Amino acid sequence: MVTKRDYGLRLDRTSPQERARLISYINIKLKSLGLPVYSKEGTGFVQLAADMLESFRQKNRLLPRILPPADQRIQNFIDQYLADLGLARIPQIPPNTLVLDHCGMARELSLPPDEHKHASPTLTSYRVRNGVLHNPKSDRRTTEGVFHIAEGGLPIPLDKKAVPKLCFAKLLEAALNPPLEIMELPFTAKENEKAHTFVSVLLRPIVRPEIPEYCEERSMEIRFFAPGSLVANIDFVESIFGNSGDPFIPENDAAIDPVHWTGTTGCIILATHLTELTKKEIGLPPWEQATERQRRDGMCWREPTEKYNDGKPFKIAARDESGIIITIIADNYFGYSKKEIKSHISYSANLLGLAEEEHAGGALVFPSYNLGTRFVPDTNLKSKGHNLNDVYSIMRSRIDMRQEGYGIDLTFPNIIYLSEDAYISLEDQMAHWVNDGIEESLRILPGNVYINPTGYQIRMEQHSTSGAWRLIGTSA
Repeated sequence: MVTKRDYGLRLDRTSPQERARLISYINIKLKSLGLPVYSKEGTGFVQLAADMLESFRQKNRLLPRILPPADQRIQNFIDQYLADLGLARIPQIPPNTLVLDHCGMARELSLPPDEHKHASPTLTSYRVRNGVLHNPKSDRRTTEGVFHIAEGGLPIPLDKKAVPKLCFAKLLEAALNPPLEIMELPFTAKENEKAHTFVSVLLRPIVRPEIPEYCEERSMEIRFFAPGSLVANIDFVESIFGNSGDPFIPENDAAIDPVHWTGTTGCIILATHLTELTKKEIGLPPWEQATERQRRDGMCWREPTEKYNDGKPFKIAARDESGIIITIIADNYFGYSKKEIKSHISYSANLLGLAEEEHAGGALVFPSYNLGTRFVPDTNLKSKGHNLNDVYSIMRSRIDMRQEGYGIDLTFPNIIYLSEDAYISLEDQMAHWVNDGIEESLRILPGNVYINPTGYQIRMEQHSTSGAWRLIGTSA
């Protein structure tokens, strides 16, 4: 069974009763982590169950460090990926985050319950009639110099910046240990005692939709971590990709349902404070010791005070063929959060096969047309200047060229390459053309694809209801 992805999505957020219950639930979650609560509302059960919650917290404290299955897979990857660096301490995924296991929790946490506005250095949130409006400090970004990829995994494209593995390790360590001020939850901002914590959510975006009688739906798992002050980003992404509940609960573990899991796990960590780090302190070499690519990518320094990426926002990913991808985003721009999840879906689709992530207009479309009973190469096709000899010169090793002036694909024998002047008629079910002054012909058969040198494809197809045959043309 496919994992439920909409925990709390259908709750009426404009209902005072629903909101009161949600505030009470958030207070229980905060108290169970030993964090301060919102004191003006929703404390009844917290007071009633104070001893039970304290007992629960102490038992957790006495247990060894336990991660949910998805987080453990991520930690195992980190341990293996950084093992050859000889680090004194491997970066650790936080074990006690405030897990947002219902849609709407992030939205409620993004402002104090009795306030209509909350401002921080990175964004301002407003309570409006139909929800909450988030206004990040910067709502537009360029892609120039933003995409960085750690070495040691899959090949790095030349248009991305290659980052030494040690540098990634230090960025990850810094991302998982942010300054106290950006850990502050807006929810308790007006309290004398304020809650400081990481918040996290489990997402299960679909990678391959179900096609009845052909394939099952498959999704990947993504764990999204953010310091408390950036909880609005989780509100944004769960409104798009849903919420898959508590990662500790077995029914939410992707690995127990391999039929509907792609086998890939993603991790996204927000860390706006990383723009303050210098190149030297994260282990980049000085200019004199840098490689040519490091100099080109700016992965070296001339002055010890130079900031990484010139102090501008960036995101860095580490991934390999094992199916784990970790991304650190040094910005709270909402678009980066959404696009990075789409990038994780694309990564998962590439490893899974037979699927492709559309990614904002990148789908490949080949328009097809009903040609009736006759195809004649028009001036648009001829004007491109392609001819069968050109095709053969390019694909000589893949085409069996026949003396009559047509070719057969050696890999797919049902693909026939025709002359540029060939026309097809269903009246005699033949293709006709002239080769060295001699008129030639070839019988047209269902199941075959006939290709003009321009790449235009023609095939026979039977109408689903009338049974009549027609020619279908597909643009290259």
